[in-house]
Amino acid sequence: MAAAVKKKKPFSMKVLSRNPENYRRETKLDIHKAPLNPDAYLHPFAMDREYQRALNATKLERVFAKPFLCGLEGHRDSVEALAKFPTRLSHVLSAASDGEIRLWDLASKTCVSSVVAHSGIVRSLCAHKSGERFLSCGQDANIKFWACSEEGIINPDPVRTILNKNVYQSIDHHEKEDIFVTCGQSLDVWAGDRAQPFQSYTWGLDSMHHVKFNRIETHLIAVAADDRSIMLYDTRGGSGVQKLIMRMKTNAISWNPMQAFVFTAACDDYNLYTYDIRNLTIASNKHEDHIAAVMDVDYAPTGKEFATAGYDRSVRIFNVAEGHSRDVYTTKRMQRVNHILWSMDNKYILSGSDEMNVRLWKARASEKLGLLKPREKTAMNTAETLKKTFKDFPEIKRIARHRHLPKLIFQQKKELREIKEAQKKKESNRRFHSKPGAVPFVPERKRQIVEVKE
Repeated sequence: MAAAVKKKKPFSMKVLSRNPENYRRETKLDIHKAPLNPDAYLHPFAMDREYQRALNATKLERVFAKPFLCGLEGHRDSVEALAKFPTRLSHVLSAASDGEIRLWDLASKTCVSSVVAHSGIVRSLCAHKSGERFLSCGQDANIKFWACSEEGIINPDPVRTILNKNVYQSIDHHEKEDIFVTCGQSLDVWAGDRAQPFQSYTWGLDSMHHVKFNRIETHLIAVAADDRSIMLYDTRGGSGVQKLIMRMKTNAISWNPMQAFVFTAACDDYNLYTYDIRNLTIASNKHEDHIAAVMDVDYAPTGKEFATAGYDRSVRIFNVAEGHSRDVYTTKRMQRVNHILWSMDNKYILSGSDEMNVRLWKARASEKLGLLKPREKTAMNTAETLKKTFKDFPEIKRIARHRHLPKLIFQQKKELREIKEAQKKKESNRRFHSKPGAVPFVPERKRQIVEVKE
């Protein structure tokens, strides 16, 4: 038998291939990325290089920190109220002590239209849930509804006017339903086209000066009264839910838009207090840095930060979880800041002050406005990651927190710090030289609370 013929296997060759998308840059296709071995032992100085990059990024952040954008001028008296539309990003309302209301376009930084709404001070403003109208209440004891087109043109004649016996100090509209609330001698809840409120609440004898609807649990209302109390009401019930009495008066309240049970109160004792309504016996956090009364507070749409307006002529930005401000904005000509507003796109902050000016600020002082290229976004994200990684290193920490303050604020802040340290030392000495339990320790977040009623 003939021997079996062995068949030769076909010749095969393995070839390395790579997808060009994995190593080409985004902009110039002729520039290739340099391949890099990620093994740590091959890069003994990687940590030193990253620290230097983080230090440079922190320095550049302070170099490019120019938060002030422009002043929206036109009012002839001090700014008394600010309001934003829930369905518009570029339109903002402001009202002055002479009864004039102006609508501003933030894109063009101009006043689109204005109207003399009240004969006297405009106490408060709020936008309708539809975004096509807004409401105002003034010193003339009137509540007026105004029509506003998409272009920002305000109809000179009010759509509706409600006459009252008493002056209302604040007004706010429901997020979803055709309901709005006013506060003055009592808390009144209005619905639809009714000429009289369908629900009224009173708790105590003093009048109320600030009211806010909860943006998540929309049936909850928070009210600040002149007897140093904060009252919580439920529109589904016939009486108040809780009453928190503090040592100093509360000027403004703002609900967290992402956490239904959390709100922040701006007080006359130079501090702000964040509360959880499920436990009002102690504050969740105490925010301090102002050297005078805090007049207003407003949350960012993300719920992670809030801006404050101070009687000390400054605007401060706080992180919800931190006790001290991350930034402070001041100018030489700015007087007492009465109102603050955080825009719906989380980019800008507006402040209204006594010298008839509405100022526009960047929410992040060193942020570059406008469109960013992909490589710019990547570089910025890398820099932010490096700054967070090395944020606790002494040099980076010192540069990141340093701010140039006016002499008055700097000296007063130093004096307040010395006063607080002296008070703590005195209390510590009294506790040391007294019987056990004679001088109990009271946390800072609990000292401002006098009583909680239900």
